[in-house]
Amino acid sequence: MELHPELRAAIDRGVHGHLVTINGDGSPQVTVIWLGRDGDDLLVAHMGSGQKMRNVERDPRVAVSFELPGTSGPGLQNYAVLHGTARITDGGAPELLQALAPHFLGEGVKFPPMDNPPAGRVLHIAVERVGGNGPWVG
Repeated sequence: MELHPELRAAIDRGVHGHLVTINGDGSPQVTVIWLGRDGDDLLVAHMGSGQKMRNVERDPRVAVSFELPGTSGPGLQNYAVLHGTARITDGGAPELLQALAPHFLGEGVKFPPMDNPPAGRVLHIAVERVGGNGPWVG
């Protein structure tokens, strides 16, 4: 699915997103993330193999939400909820985190901060549905 230009621009500026995965018992698991993109796919880097990764391995359905500047409609805050399917690739997490770090930590900051960080994993999320409040909802 093609992302609305305002969503692409917001991700490119750097947004803290909320990644929702599904626990084994069906309950939601929510994690704050740094969000990147490759074209219209969302990218999320993970250095370890935490609960969110185990959840995606079992059930690839995910949602990501984030706020955007401004209001729409009767003064409601703009936000986006992106529903999609995730796939995991091994490696590339340190490079993605370093590319995103200036948005969140400032220019010239090395992240991850250690020498020779583990390769980690990257979630690639194919967006299938967009909701929220803003011109991308139609």
